[in-house]
Amino acid sequence: MSNQIISGADGIDRCWWPGDHEDYLSYHDFEWGRPVSDDDRLFEKICLEGFQAGLSWLTILRKREAFRASFKGFKPEIIATFKDHDVDQLLQNEAIIRHRGKIKSVINNAHRVLEIKEEFGSLAAYIWSWEPEKVKRQEEFSIPPSTSTSTALSKDLKRRGWSFVGPTTMYAFMQSVGLVNDHVFGCKFHFVVEEELNQFKRPRMRE
Repeated sequence: MSNQIISGADGIDRCWWPGDHEDYLSYHDFEWGRPVSDDDRLFEKICLEGFQAGLSWLTILRKREAFRASFKGFKPEIIATFKDHDVDQLLQNEAIIRHRGKIKSVINNAHRVLEIKEEFGSLAAYIWSWEPEKVKRQEEFSIPPSTSTSTALSKDLKRRGWSFVGPTTMYAFMQSVGLVNDHVFGCKFHFVVEEELNQFKRPRMRE
């Protein structure tokens, strides 16, 4: 069996990276790679990937509900109204990552989401316009930290005024919301995700 695959106690073959952490296993099995078209969920994913920089994703997962409560469900229309006193309150919240730059980035990026919605009709329409062509993977392949598409997406977001959206962060985001399927061959969920992507209705840009 590939060293990229582990066989769990439940007998299911999976990608190696969740290990035996229940939080990770649930995320891997039911979220990672599944296509997302809801604007608030997409914005949440971008924000959490930004918070994850320099930390483990497991840390973020275990704080996710606190993040959702603190950032009002990641609704950009609400977050865009946050002021300096809201930042100060968030910096006192031990349940989240208390990093001023990352907190202020969420507020800044909320404004940028509203601009994208005005231009494209939805954040989802903009994000899915960056879906790359499928690459036929070899059975043994190394998942890259970034790609030409994630680099181009990062560059475009930065041009639009976004922050904490580097190429590596954006590739992790692309993996998580289904723009690419990086479940390895032999993982049960590679084929589950592939089927969902085949049936997924891509959001359309405003005409």
